[in-house]
Amino acid sequence: MKLILTHEVTGLGAPGDVVEVKDGYGRNYLIPRGYAIRWTRGAETQISTIKKARDAREIRDLGTAKEVAGRLGSLKVKLRTRAGESGRLFGSITTGDIVEAVKAAGGPMLDRRRIEIGNPIKSVGSHAVAVRLHPEVRAKVDVEVIGV
Repeated sequence: MKLILTHEVTGLGAPGDVVEVKDGYGRNYLIPRGYAIRWTRGAETQISTIKKARDAREIRDLGTAKEVAGRLGSLKVKLRTRAGESGRLFGSITTGDIVEAVKAAGGPMLDRRRIEIGNPIKSVGSHAVAVRLHPEVRAKVDVEVIGV
């Protein structure tokens, strides 16, 4: 099945890429979740608008990505949220919360879709979060969650 990706899918491609996948994966996972649309000649024109939007958000080259990764590695990101007596949070920390905390700490503006949280952050303490800056560059951000 030939599809056009509308969101970044790890291991498959970026928005605007035309990919060939198995029928079941496309029909049961990618299309219902809005990660892809079926490829047609008419949809081919949408690729240019998707790629323009991606270029506006994307870090241009490898050197810039490494520079941003260095800045992120040296940041002290603190996030204050409500927590119970035992240190368990009321809810969990989202990628949007992390983007705002990085921005408040003086870091660069990140795309929340590029942030990868291994396990949901539901407790007070220090947590490591990965950020995909470039296909070849990943940065690690240490987020300290403080309960109030």
